[in-house]
Amino acid sequence: MRNTWFAAGLVVAAIAGTAMAQSQNPPAQSGPQNSAVNPSQQRVDAPVRGSNSFTEGEAKSRIEAKGFSNVSGLQKDNDGVWRGHATRDGKPVEVSLDYQGNVVAR
Repeated sequence: MRNTWFAAGLVVAAIAGTAMAQSQNPPAQSGPQNSAVNPSQQRVDAPVRGSNSFTEGEAKSRIEAKGFSNVSGLQKDNDGVWRGHATRDGKPVEVSLDYQGNVVAR
């Protein structure tokens, strides 16, 4: 009988401990936080090499959507990266767009 009460006490303690541990976790954030799932969280310092299916017009539109203007001279290089010139904040920059849609300025 004593072993039964002891076992029951362990079960209750384990359940209570689990409940307390769960209540200490912060609430879940809205939306996925994995950059593979949520690319808006992704930070890319260099364009990614790969087969690019964007047309020149699509590349220009995507670059402009990221806040660049006067996009010109776009050419796709051997790595599948669109490269050209643009203006951002009134300053000329070299800009690139990779097959994943990442825009990188230098």
